[in-house]
Amino acid sequence: MEDIYDLIIIGGGPAGAAAGVYAARKRVKTLMLAEVYAGQSTDSAEVQNWIGTIAISGPQLAASLKAHVEAYAADVLTMKEERVQKLEKQGDNFVVTTEKGSYTARTILVSTGSHRRKLEALGADKYEHKGLTYCASCDGPMFADQDLAVIGAGNAAFETAAQLLSYAKSVTIINRSPSFNRADAVTVEKVLSHPNMRAATNVEILEVKGEQFVNGIVIRDRITGETKELSVGGIFIEIGQLPNTGFLEGVVDLNESKNVVTDPRTQKTSVPGIWAAGDCTDVLYHQNNIAAGDAVRALEDIFQYLHSK
Repeated sequence: MEDIYDLIIIGGGPAGAAAGVYAARKRVKTLMLAEVYAGQSTDSAEVQNWIGTIAISGPQLAASLKAHVEAYAADVLTMKEERVQKLEKQGDNFVVTTEKGSYTARTILVSTGSHRRKLEALGADKYEHKGLTYCASCDGPMFADQDLAVIGAGNAAFETAAQLLSYAKSVTIINRSPSFNRADAVTVEKVLSHPNMRAATNVEILEVKGEQFVNGIVIRDRITGETKELSVGGIFIEIGQLPNTGFLEGVVDLNESKNVVTDPRTQKTSVPGIWAAGDCTDVLYHQNNIAAGDAVRALEDIFQYLHSK
């Protein structure tokens, strides 16, 4: 007879790992499914805001999260490296299908995270982790006293710029459009009023330049065609995140950005028996620590749900 798990956790980043540890310690029969047991922080050379750890590399953080789950897994939690393709409800249970098989559970926690929208410009791939980064909270302090660039136009870009201004020599925000109408006007005005803040609008990015490390970015005015090279020691990309929720289309409610809509008190989705946590959700801020905390909240609610039926 097919095993029926109490819980299937989909995803292996900070949210999935936090839920896995709590599920195992509470003796909830659990299956964790993740294509890779890691998270977006594997893109960071050094993470300095993971609470309780002064500094750790992205790959080391991913390894420690996996090891923490394994330490408590015992005979109650199983981990498999498989990519989830489909989630569907069957009777009172849920069936999760991967490229290797199908698994049944009473409850589901989705913690599949998101991935950064990549900068498409000559040299961008070459200089990732060499001055071009997608995480100011993780990497920003390493760029103190340097001229920096932020690429983006929304609130996230201005929040990144504001953070960088606290220790950078200067910050230039670069936007393809002529205005910053995707960000809050009050935020835009406040950040741009800083004496060390610059703005380059209505420009396209042609190239990221450097030697061993980033040292410049080439932009072109979209009206005049004038090309200019800015000397920068670091480039921070804030052009959006794409949630990993394709398999949830038509299963639970998603917002316009395809993030899972959740109840912030419990992390419940629109479907009873399915919870979600971390960067795949519509939570206002996306951070490792927030993802882990949201997953713990979800797990506590899942535990109550399982023991009240």
